[in-house]
Amino acid sequence: MPTIDEQPYTLVVPTRWKDNDVYGHVNNVEYYSFFDTVINTYLIREGGLDIHHGPVIGLCVESHCRYDAPLAFPEPVTAGLAVTKLGRSSVRYAVTLFGADGAPAAEGWFVHVFVDRETRRPAGAPDGLRAALERLLVTPAA
Repeated sequence: MPTIDEQPYTLVVPTRWKDNDVYGHVNNVEYYSFFDTVINTYLIREGGLDIHHGPVIGLCVESHCRYDAPLAFPEPVTAGLAVTKLGRSSVRYAVTLFGADGAPAAEGWFVHVFVDRETRRPAGAPDGLRAALERLLVTPAA
């Protein structure tokens, strides 16, 4: 399992009181929100993705999460992000969530297809966005 130091990009995401469920840990659905947060933060900040007016948007077409250890409010989550496959209009991310102790809590993948905002047909990622994604490209572990 990857470590924090092996992540090409990380983002600390605070947990919220409402994230905990009745069992006292962050509910499984919130992990996907952490995935979305690290991915879209990177795309906006580093890739220049204009989520409001840009001609291209990213749509999630597949995602997966394996849960390894519980997270709980108020501990922060460090989300690690890498790109394991980059096509003309699609990208597959590897996302690893780490607890406050630095140990992996979950790992998974998320696939975006970049589409034309109006037609929703696949479109190539704009140059700046593609360059940002290339900076995260790693060879997946066998």
